[in-house]
Amino acid sequence: MQKFSLHTHTLGFDGRNREEEMVAQAEFLGWKRLGFSNHFIVHPRIKDSVMFSYAVKGGYDKIYSASFEEAIAKFESHYQKIDALKKETGMQLLKGMEVDYFAAPEWRKGFEKALKILKPDYLIGSAHFIEYRDTLHNSHDVKNASPIEQNMLLHRYWRNERAAVQSGLFDFMAHLDLMKKVGLGQDEKWQEEEQKTVAAIKNAGVRVELNTSGCKFGDEPYPSRRIMQMLAAAKVPVLLSDDAHSASQLGKYFEQTTELAHACGLNIADDLRFVPQGVKLFASKGKGIAD
Repeated sequence: MQKFSLHTHTLGFDGRNREEEMVAQAEFLGWKRLGFSNHFIVHPRIKDSVMFSYAVKGGYDKIYSASFEEAIAKFESHYQKIDALKKETGMQLLKGMEVDYFAAPEWRKGFEKALKILKPDYLIGSAHFIEYRDTLHNSHDVKNASPIEQNMLLHRYWRNERAAVQSGLFDFMAHLDLMKKVGLGQDEKWQEEEQKTVAAIKNAGVRVELNTSGCKFGDEPYPSRRIMQMLAAAKVPVLLSDDAHSASQLGKYFEQTTELAHACGLNIADDLRFVPQGVKLFASKGKGIAD
């Protein structure tokens, strides 16, 4: 079974434990490596979105930034802690980020500038937001939308996923069917969108995580069995991620997700080829804009 995680979150963002506590738990589990991938979510109108007031009340507003300068400052201090822990422990610690992709030229320009400054080891692509009528909608906004708007927003969600895949930026994609979290997008009519997204992933040479945090809401990770079978048919490489927001979540549900993956025809990597800082873990190349 895989003995590392590249999708984790820490205190100072929306996690509940400090970097050193996450490392201590990974060592307790017998792991030799650990990746940190706090949220990198930058949008000029992020603080005007409906959900932002809830984020402030919940204490996780630190993951959102209205400018790249603001986000870079957060990550610089975080990465310094990781470098110090790497020297102190001798453990293989990797500096990543979970990035919300926005398909705008000015966003891409700002993000590429941030990459040159921060030099992360790897990038996780994600889509927590749907931009519509100058407003950002998260999964809960979609759930509360009218049936007509809900349908349109879900189509946009999958289009955003494909745009992120085809951007050439990301090493692997996080929780593909995130809308399952609020009970959306599970009926058969979304199979075509899922299949188109798996095809884009295959063409781009991107990996997909089996995010075990989905098991909190049932017996499936993200993505669903249906999508896992599509990934197996397309021979897309996968890896386990726990999306750990606390030390106690590291490696959680790895065993049952491994069994499910094998039943769906997937093989999970049990190791990674590590490369120098600033070089992407997995080579992914963009294939143009989303269909």
